[in-house]
Amino acid sequence: MNLRQLEFFRMLADTQHMTHAAKLLNTTQPNLSHSMSELEKELDAQLFEKRGRNIQLTKYGKFFYTYVSTALEELAKGERALKELVSPDKGLIDFGFIYTAGSFLAPMLMKEFSAYPGNEQIRFNLFQGNSSDMTDLLLREDVDIAITSKLKEDEQLNYEILTEQEIVLVVPINHPLATNDTISLKDTSEYPFVYFNERSGLRPYLDKLLTAANITPTIVCEVEEDHTMLGFVAHDYGIALIPKIPSIAAYNVKTITLKDNFFPRYIYLATKKDHFLSPAALRFKEFIVPFAQNMFYQ
Repeated sequence: MNLRQLEFFRMLADTQHMTHAAKLLNTTQPNLSHSMSELEKELDAQLFEKRGRNIQLTKYGKFFYTYVSTALEELAKGERALKELVSPDKGLIDFGFIYTAGSFLAPMLMKEFSAYPGNEQIRFNLFQGNSSDMTDLLLREDVDIAITSKLKEDEQLNYEILTEQEIVLVVPINHPLATNDTISLKDTSEYPFVYFNERSGLRPYLDKLLTAANITPTIVCEVEEDHTMLGFVAHDYGIALIPKIPSIAAYNVKTITLKDNFFPRYIYLATKKDHFLSPAALRFKEFIVPFAQNMFYQ
């Protein structure tokens, strides 16, 4: 049994006429007749019977017709849906990004991309999490493209630099360090830290940063994302190192610029190597890398 046989069967059942059905199917009457005979042999049931000059379904044919019709309709719907998903102009992009990119970078890039002629009807399915989440989603092919940090080199993933992210110190508004506008990391060593947990892409970077400054931080609590960290700092749990994101201004904390410049902190566009990207996803990828680099490095 094959798809063509099922299409033949439905057409013959709908028209109830061998010659007419063969013409609509762009085949010969003998070919149609042979195909239906083979289908009946395979099913071990008579599907059609003659009624004068016409052909009609038997009760077994009527039973089978319900399933064939539903299956062919579902296949047609699936074909239409798939074509829309991969359409260059109406496709769906599975787009993931880390928490720090959610307040500015990701929405800015999506808005700029959607404003370009021809991109207006392209849709996005969004995923947000930490860098470990983004790596997992990419490897499972649940997302096409992700904005993330690089936890480690992975031969299955491709990373392209989007921007460098500034790290700042945030302290409670009445903290002893709050009188400073700039500070060296060594001046933070005696104070407890609110810190990113081990699934965060910032954790290995901050560990490296503090090690370079000869600081072993006293960690009072570990969190996963920026807004939780800012909430804990605002409530005087400790100080924190965090990317300089616009939403810091919404919290009752003081932002202090670091004088130290040990290592750059990069944000990447990541994709899975040898993974098929739909025309819409490929168009988005080819747009955002040069756009972000031109915007932040000009």
